[in-house]
Amino acid sequence: MGVLAGCSGLSGTSGRGYVMGDGAVAEIEPADREEQIAFTGEDLEGEELSLEALRGKPVVVNVWWSACDPCIVEQPKLNRVAEQMGDRVAFVGVNIRDASVEDAQAFVRSQDVPYPSFYSEDGRALLAFSAGLGPRSVPATLVLDAEGRVAAVVPGAIPTEQTLVSLLERVLDE
Repeated sequence: MGVLAGCSGLSGTSGRGYVMGDGAVAEIEPADREEQIAFTGEDLEGEELSLEALRGKPVVVNVWWSACDPCIVEQPKLNRVAEQMGDRVAFVGVNIRDASVEDAQAFVRSQDVPYPSFYSEDGRALLAFSAGLGPRSVPATLVLDAEGRVAAVVPGAIPTEQTLVSLLERVLDE
């Protein structure tokens, strides 16, 4: 399986301390996918959120931070794809690095994010993902197949809405 890689330094981040990938898509063939991702944590409202509960359909997992400029730019794309895909696909965010839940909630409100997000200020939630996401992988998007295995990884902001739709359609057709 391909490993998600970001920049080797902090250049291009305005000194904000995150490592952004280049948006190059890595798809993983079904036979090459590793084990199911099992993760349960709290969402931004303090409620339990579980990836296992979303099994049976593809899941888009987007890693974000409210002060991340590329995250702000890509959020409308994610919202539109979530609306387009409807109930056929689940979406969940993983908020890292925000110092408070209130900061993350403000982002969700201002960006009209239609899906829940895990809250993991220290980025430890990313350790559950076998795709090599590190605690500074912002933004990044993973597509999990219906069994909960990583089917695709996009380090950095998603290049286009169609990129994500195409990835999801391939996983839906499996």
